[in-house]
Amino acid sequence: MKTLLIKIGKAFTTMRREGVIKGGKRVFSAFFAMFRFVGRGDILFITGGVGDSALYRCHHTAEELEIHGFKCSITVQDNPFLPSYANKFNIFIFHRVLFTPSVAKLIKRAKQQKKEIIFETDDLVFDPKYLTHMDYFNQMNMFEKMLYENGVGGEILRDPYVKVCTTTTSYLADKLKEYDKKVFVSKNKLSNRDMEIANVILSERKRVEESNKNKIRSLDNARDDKIIKIGYFSGTLSHNKDFATIINALTRIMEKYPQVELFLAGPLDIENKLNKFKNRIKQFPRVSRDKYFENISQVDINLAPLEINNPFCEAKSELKWFEAGIVGVPTVVVKNRTFSEVIKDGVDGFLAGDTEEWVGKLEKLILDENLRREIGQKAREKSLQNYTNKNSHNEGYYNYLRQIIDK
Repeated sequence: MKTLLIKIGKAFTTMRREGVIKGGKRVFSAFFAMFRFVGRGDILFITGGVGDSALYRCHHTAEELEIHGFKCSITVQDNPFLPSYANKFNIFIFHRVLFTPSVAKLIKRAKQQKKEIIFETDDLVFDPKYLTHMDYFNQMNMFEKMLYENGVGGEILRDPYVKVCTTTTSYLADKLKEYDKKVFVSKNKLSNRDMEIANVILSERKRVEESNKNKIRSLDNARDDKIIKIGYFSGTLSHNKDFATIINALTRIMEKYPQVELFLAGPLDIENKLNKFKNRIKQFPRVSRDKYFENISQVDINLAPLEINNPFCEAKSELKWFEAGIVGVPTVVVKNRTFSEVIKDGVDGFLAGDTEEWVGKLEKLILDENLRREIGQKAREKSLQNYTNKNSHNEGYYNYLRQIIDK
């Protein structure tokens, strides 16, 4: 009953945020995912949802592992046949699942057969003590909050039978090691389909630039050489406070450079100091993944702000940098641990720790088209090397999985 109420609450919020038609499609997608065929294999991913987190941590990771010789399947925790899958796989990876009776039954059966259980997370949602740092938590309805009251998957993480975790960043890995777990950092990566989309976008951009170099081009077709477009792609409702950290910097930039426009995508509150520039701000709703990469490719500079010293934000991965990098767009990012480990400042991105640094780094990119191109190209090269399934190379993790399967 509790799980049903949570699902109803999430469905209501989705349709309220995205509208009955678009939101309804997402709700139905989640419903039909329960009945997706699950065959036999080496590894079964069990996820609590069908959103971007499940896309990266289950679907993309499954593709990565299959490239390296593993046979994987994916299902959602609400699959009515979930417990029966204990006989079909050697390894079970639980990603952001509620500890429901069905999940508990699968885990019990897996233990009885001495199968491997891995806890997977890309966030701090497994521990309720961090929820006060989550911007969107206070906006949730009472049913959605039930999802987090014990931490998402916290019961699985605390189970002494579970020895191994996977996660996205070294920061999260350190948090998980506090539970005496062996932790593998498995970076978020772009799928082969993402690469196809990016390559088409880049080919079209090159074609247009070669044939139409001196013409003003609309946002829908290519970049405008006179107007500088700065983009922020928030993705979820949890980023209002992140965006607020750079409002002062953006206000100064907009005041000084009338050719700058803001391109804001996703649910975001802009009723602030930027209101006076509303004729230079374009806001767009959630779109398909194909269109998402196309939209990123249309901006000149990408933004990736996060609250500093907020553990929930510190846990975020670098995907907002490499999603832009794969289409050659330079990004100014918050100077936190994760981004500092990944980005070489001034080479394949810019790190900014306060308002002055945000203004200074943005100005460099606004005033220098060649610098934008160079940093965008370097970001693409690093994204290709380290953040694509095609070039994945997490051998320590692959070898561990092989040892389990070969027992």
